[in-house]
Amino acid sequence: MADSNLTARLEAAFAELPLVAILRGLTPGEAEEAARTLYDRGFRLIEVPLNSPQPFDSIAAIRRLLPQDALVGAGTVLAVEQVSRLADIGADLVVMPHADTAVIRAAKQRGMVCLPGVATPTEAFAALAAGADALKLFPAELITPTVIKAIRAVLPGGTRLLPVGGITPDNMAPFLDVGVAGFGLGSALYAPGLPVAQLAERAERFVTAWRMLRTG
Repeated sequence: MADSNLTARLEAAFAELPLVAILRGLTPGEAEEAARTLYDRGFRLIEVPLNSPQPFDSIAAIRRLLPQDALVGAGTVLAVEQVSRLADIGADLVVMPHADTAVIRAAKQRGMVCLPGVATPTEAFAALAAGADALKLFPAELITPTVIKAIRAVLPGGTRLLPVGGITPDNMAPFLDVGVAGFGLGSALYAPGLPVAQLAERAERFVTAWRMLRTG
């Protein structure tokens, strides 16, 4: 299970900015500059999907670079063996496209935060029983705000739901209206080879939209 320090870091990260930066396609040579750009704009949850080039090298570099208030780890985690390798390089975060309970339990046993992907109440309850810290609703294009409202009605109070897939600064509001806790941001935030200046602009648009919606 996550220790109390990691739990406190997770709570603080969500309080600061509950937007998960998904850096699919990032290379190790780009990792530090991209991570610093995002961190400086408020991002505290950063994942490099494991189908990126040399992802473990990028994750290790970002983890070394950023302060401990950032949670750094991998997305597209599919196997228990990958969880072990992530733990060995000091990663904090395991994000999955699915709800394999063996992978969830492995992440919790190694003391990491786990955000599995779910699309149904059955998957959601199984993931929570295995120790999930929050639930990634994937793909969000399929799981509409109407569906989320229905799922939230039966989940334990306080369950954090984060839609992922097709999220932009302009379409977050309907999801927030039904009580999601945050979002995972993919290609609308980062694409392979994106210049750092453009990453900064996109990050600022998301942060501005989030804060306006939360205070509006």
